[in-house]
Amino acid sequence: MSTGREFSSYQRKVINRYYDNLDTIVVTRLGEIVTDMALAGGDEKKLARLWKRAEQALERVKGQSNEVSQIIDQRDVEALARFVTKVSKR
Repeated sequence: MSTGREFSSYQRKVINRYYDNLDTIVVTRLGEIVTDMALAGGDEKKLARLWKRAEQALERVKGQSNEVSQIIDQRDVEALARFVTKVSKR
């Protein structure tokens, strides 16, 4: 019996690059969510799904817990867009 999964050298490099670029991936995902929210208009069902996706993505942003919780509680698309812009400039 094997005790764990053995990855090839190539697979380890791909996995490491993914985690090295995770912040960029999350910011890109949040930007796409903000765009989808702006295009959703008044469709409450779609907006609810998008806010759930945004909340999941925001959980991965480190060191922003107070600001993130305010954005989620208020469900302010403009505040989310400003936050994404601020985080992407880092």
